[in-house]
Amino acid sequence: MTQVTRFDGHAIAPETEAFLGQTHKLLIGGEWVEGSGEMETLDPATGLALTSFQTGGKAEVDKAVAAARKAFDGSWGRMTVAARTAILHKLARIMEETATLLTELDILDNGMPRFIAGLTTSNVVEMIDYYAGAIMRIEGTTIAPPRHIADETEALTYTLREPVGVAGQIVPWNVPLSTAILKMAPALAAGCTIVVKPSEMTPLSVLALGQMICDAGFPEGVVNIVNGLGQDAGAALSEHPGVDKISFTGSTATGKRIIAASMGNLKRVSLELGGKSPVMVMPDADLELAIPGVSMATFFLQGQNCMAGTRIFVHESIHDQLVEGLAGFANSMTLGHGLDMGSMQGPMISDAHSAKVMGYIEGAKAAGATLVAGGEKLHRPGNFIRPTIFTDCTPDMAVTREEIFGPVMAIQKVATTDLDELAALANNTPYGLSGSVWTKDLSTAHRLVKRIRSGHVSINCHGAVGTNIPFGGYGESGWGREFGNEGLDAYLETKAVTARL
Repeated sequence: MTQVTRFDGHAIAPETEAFLGQTHKLLIGGEWVEGSGEMETLDPATGLALTSFQTGGKAEVDKAVAAARKAFDGSWGRMTVAARTAILHKLARIMEETATLLTELDILDNGMPRFIAGLTTSNVVEMIDYYAGAIMRIEGTTIAPPRHIADETEALTYTLREPVGVAGQIVPWNVPLSTAILKMAPALAAGCTIVVKPSEMTPLSVLALGQMICDAGFPEGVVNIVNGLGQDAGAALSEHPGVDKISFTGSTATGKRIIAASMGNLKRVSLELGGKSPVMVMPDADLELAIPGVSMATFFLQGQNCMAGTRIFVHESIHDQLVEGLAGFANSMTLGHGLDMGSMQGPMISDAHSAKVMGYIEGAKAAGATLVAGGEKLHRPGNFIRPTIFTDCTPDMAVTREEIFGPVMAIQKVATTDLDELAALANNTPYGLSGSVWTKDLSTAHRLVKRIRSGHVSINCHGAVGTNIPFGGYGESGWGREFGNEGLDAYLETKAVTARL
């Protein structure tokens, strides 16, 4: 095995080096405070420690919720919409100026390639500006008053949109900065205050964001950050009676536990959970477009993304040609440290997750699937798994049914072009997060899209997410939507007011 070196020998920016050398505490009530524990975060591309950070549990969550409530009832709740808009725009400008730091922290902490981390940073700046601009458009309606009052006198009935209150936000490790902002930006725009729990495996970009929030001049307690384990800080946040809403991104199993924990005060819950997204390749598909597109549907972000298209249904007339192209693409992908500009795929997040993914690969081999690409770890430091493709997969195989969260594609050959039959194959899953259809016939595409039970389906592309486009799932892929207007609505209540005149 190759000797391990820090960052695989790549240089990092001075500001990133300085950040790693800091003491990383909890942000509660506008101050960085000591935690009750400490953990290390690792570079998954090398296995070497990046830095240590302090953690908290129930006691720290209690303090953070109290600080958030105080800010909600006080300075933040009284702030004008113009001032709230301005402070969000100021945060966006600070993040633009520190884009290198944010980009490199997600590369080091998560392992993602630079091209993804850079795109993520620019996208989150756009997202903050988008929701800052939406603040002035939060508006109610004037509607007809109730008949029994209108029959007696003139009356006025209207609605107000008001913030939910204190929001708890639990952020995953696969795209830490992006997921933090897609929760925080609409919540802050709505007028909520926040307690954020980053993943214990990737806390760094969220901690850097916390300092930027302080620098932007947010009032004390508007945003609080409590690092810690899910079973400690996450559980305390989910069940806390002072939290009005929980937003969670992660596994379906954990999402179900959060629902149970939230029942004490019937807090509102948004969940973006697992997926096993179908990719439907029709006989007339443009293979020059489909081969790289379908490949990246599976292998983007090392397959560690909830909308990954990992169940590939391809018509028998083009099956062999498509498989040959996909295998060629997979074998050509460069694996390496995210700081390497040529890297297309990084490592799995941890030893444990790498072992889990390899378990699925070995299981698929044992079940009779045919391995046509990848299927092995790289013999080097870090948790790198080659992009892996199986053919001859059947619906009963674990590689076909279960979310793997790794670079593993399961291909099924189909003989039918009947749209109802194809939809039945696509919908044979408890999930319903994403999907795509590849065909030159847009009539066929739109008719098939209508039949697929997923919250986000693309035509001749995959995972076409955007700040203004709602994203969320059917079934066990979650509750509610993030991004766009629906992402803002998730943090707003509607109050109806009627006045006798």
